[in-house]
Amino acid sequence: MTKGYIHSLESFGSVDGPGIRYVIFTSGCAMRCQFCHNPDTWNMKAGTPYTADELIDKALKYRAYWGSKGGITVSGGEPLLQIDFLLELFKRARQKGIHTTLDTSGNPFTKKESFFGKFQKLMEYTDLVLLDIKHIDDGQHKILTGQSNQNILELAEYLSDIGKPVWIRHVLVPGRSDEDAYLIRLHDFIATLKNVEKVEVLPYHTLGVYKWKELGLEYPLEGVEPPTTERAWKARCSGLSVNTQSDIGMRSVVSFMNR
Repeated sequence: MTKGYIHSLESFGSVDGPGIRYVIFTSGCAMRCQFCHNPDTWNMKAGTPYTADELIDKALKYRAYWGSKGGITVSGGEPLLQIDFLLELFKRARQKGIHTTLDTSGNPFTKKESFFGKFQKLMEYTDLVLLDIKHIDDGQHKILTGQSNQNILELAEYLSDIGKPVWIRHVLVPGRSDEDAYLIRLHDFIATLKNVEKVEVLPYHTLGVYKWKELGLEYPLEGVEPPTTERAWKARCSGLSVNTQSDIGMRSVVSFMNR
């Protein structure tokens, strides 16, 4: 049985999908987002090994609190770096009738094998995808995260093609991703997708800065202040509040927590 490396567990998550969620934060991430508030998740081997059955057993203890909408969410770190384990976990969850949500940056996505075949199978057991689009511009995305966004946008298009329900998340970072022109480009891209249920604009915050210091890392956004409430709403109105062409429809939401 495959074991996954897990950074931490949250029993009563309320911002990582519908309803109350049992949130599993995996270890390991190849992106180096300048605003990351969990840099302690980057090292995969620093996590605690768990089997899928062990995590399902832990999650089921809280099932009474989930109601009709809750379930489990796997976040990170980046869960797709452990796709074999993730596939096993979600398959077990489906067998137990548990709603599954994948929270991903999309960075590991590729249509090359063997990853793509595993990903297609994973989607059979995934009810909802929370997809983080850090920046719509590839050059700026590389500056902000150290990685390209081309395969991430390809993932978004693929999820649209297969009709997988998606919530888009976008962190509003002053001086990085909050320009109106970028927000309009992001809106225009999302408008081409047919499966987006919600768009969450997540204002940048500094709650994780202390972790960088504890790890001996220089914080790249030192001195950058979170956007004001007014700016967050302006961002919503300028680029992300117009309805998409989705059959489901898109709702733009300003939330004050970012993953």
